[in-house]
Amino acid sequence: MPRSLESIRNIGIVAHIDAGKTTLTERMLFYTKTSHRLGEVDRGTTITDFDPEEQERGITIYSAAVSFQWRDVAVNLIDTPGHVDFTAEVERSLRVLDGAVVVFSAREGVEAQSETVWRQADKYGVPRIALVNKLDREGADFFGTVDQIEKRLGAKPLVLHVPLGLGPPHVKDPFRGIVDLVEMQLLTFPPKEEALAGGAALAAITRGPIPDELADVAAECREQLVSTLFDFSDEVAELAMNEAPIPAELMRKAIRQATIARQVVPVLAGSALDCIGVQPVLDAVAWYLPSPADVPPVTGLDPATLDPKKGPPQTIARKPDPKEPFCGLVFKIIAEKHGDLSFVRVYSGTLKAGSRAWNPLRQKKENVAQLWHVQADRREQIEEASAGDIVGVIGPRASITGDTLCDAAHPIVLETIQFPETVISMAIEPETSLERKKLAETLEMMKRQDPTFRAIESEETGQTLISGMGELHLEVIRHRLERDFNLHCRVHKPRVSYKETLAKAVTVSGSINRQVGGQNLQATVTLRAEPVAEQGGVTVEQGWFPESESLAELAATMTQSVRESAERGGLKGCPLWAVRIVVLESPIPDPPPSDVAIRMAAAEAVDRMLAEAGSLLLEPLMKVEVTVPEEHLGDVINDLQQRRAIITATEIRSGVNVLAAEAPLASMFGYSAAVRSVSQGRASFTMAPLRYGPASAETADAFV
Repeated sequence: MPRSLESIRNIGIVAHIDAGKTTLTERMLFYTKTSHRLGEVDRGTTITDFDPEEQERGITIYSAAVSFQWRDVAVNLIDTPGHVDFTAEVERSLRVLDGAVVVFSAREGVEAQSETVWRQADKYGVPRIALVNKLDREGADFFGTVDQIEKRLGAKPLVLHVPLGLGPPHVKDPFRGIVDLVEMQLLTFPPKEEALAGGAALAAITRGPIPDELADVAAECREQLVSTLFDFSDEVAELAMNEAPIPAELMRKAIRQATIARQVVPVLAGSALDCIGVQPVLDAVAWYLPSPADVPPVTGLDPATLDPKKGPPQTIARKPDPKEPFCGLVFKIIAEKHGDLSFVRVYSGTLKAGSRAWNPLRQKKENVAQLWHVQADRREQIEEASAGDIVGVIGPRASITGDTLCDAAHPIVLETIQFPETVISMAIEPETSLERKKLAETLEMMKRQDPTFRAIESEETGQTLISGMGELHLEVIRHRLERDFNLHCRVHKPRVSYKETLAKAVTVSGSINRQVGGQNLQATVTLRAEPVAEQGGVTVEQGWFPESESLAELAATMTQSVRESAERGGLKGCPLWAVRIVVLESPIPDPPPSDVAIRMAAAEAVDRMLAEAGSLLLEPLMKVEVTVPEEHLGDVINDLQQRRAIITATEIRSGVNVLAAEAPLASMFGYSAAVRSVSQGRASFTMAPLRYGPASAETADAFV
């Protein structure tokens, strides 16, 4: 591994399902001679989809890390899933990456999950380049997809390629090459058959003049490219005004600056399956995406200032320098019988095998027994890792996903990773009572690995409830229990995870004044509560800050006690959602109340809050996108309306109708089979969590 920060690229491949992420990754590994064969998703022979479930289904479920060398840069790449049920893998990957390649299918354009991953990249400020893939498909539309990137994602696409032809070989003008607008050359690529044969000519790109039929389009796109770069390079502007040639290196420098500043998104063209345009993507990663040295210093909080009684926390920064104090973020854990493997992004300093690191949130020292360079399912042991590296660490026991590891003498708490709430659950129980303990231990291990997976034992029924992001998520969990742990479990029908919110804002007080065991318990807790528009759980804030230390401690205890009571849920037993509670100034008796009295008064206040405000039942609403031919459009719309769906938009994309709708998750179980039935197998759909909204009156009345 090179030590130069400027020569490292930490990137991810993200996209909607079936856009070609894993195929692109496989081609990258082959062209960089990391792999000596071309893996195929359909045959289950890819390097990054090494899990049996992934190979069987032909989809990516778990993010996989691989590394390779291209030109003079070392690339650490994470291939992520495209299915919405595994969005946590994308979330945690983008949190620690410096750049991303977003892949779009030229036929389907910007799809539902494309929007989700784009917003995730926006949230973490990740610069990105875009590849319009599958230009060899019938119905491919390069400029239509570019237009959607601009309109649907609010991005500023910077077109660097123009495709020569579109569609498969049997059409009149098939896709067979790309025009590089920086060099103003036509690039053509060896046939895929040569790659499969392992020919040395594989990497040889033929460069030639732009054909006459593309000359006008290429000239117009080149003019747009140059005029866009005026804002980012005075040198480019001056040369263009004087009609002088613009060196390619100067243009690339301007494109890089604009990309890293997230002002533009370079757009490339290709077909990963047919090995067209893969090397230009690798070049773009090296030329335009940032190194760890190009991103701002990572910021975190000083753990000594996290106590709310001491005022607002203080922010500290760490430069991406191996000589700085060590800090890194645990972003993924692979739970194994002989010790968990924690994936850590090192932001500053150096981490050595056989050392110890400090976890400031858990207040524990963690052993760093071994460091591993991870290559998909293969590992290579290393002695140290420094700023900019992504490594596997064996040794930590208390750390979970989102935790910070750092130098004990220079503690820092980095921003953690927020994961979406689960929307679906089902009861699961072992076939024999002897396996109950093994099931509990296995589920605990799987919870460490997957932050969007929940498993709790119901006090009422004694059953174990597992919760996840969708039907496929829970199905994969169940298959893994059988395949990897030999646990054959009975499962019950999936059910929706409902929430409750307050019907109105209220201000209430809870009081306690009684004798318990010869002790006089007297306390009052006053709070103001209201429903809020923001999607999220219950937030409890401290609304008064007494100057005296003793009263400040009482105020903090009241706030914590209200928080604990609110976690019990609402009137229907569901978790509270989108509720804001502020603990107000409360009368303090003499002598001051004990912690027990405050907890009892807080519980009384929360009970009164629920009784006076009343509660509304909320259910998860899904964003549904259905692609359907015209002749089946009416049947699909009718079926959606029967499922209480609201059609929000319709458009024609690549000659087929695309319906956007919002639908309650409860009515969408089994929709995959239903939509195939009403469309004679010609419709496809995607579904992603949107928000929680009011449940229907029938659902609320029937809810127990």
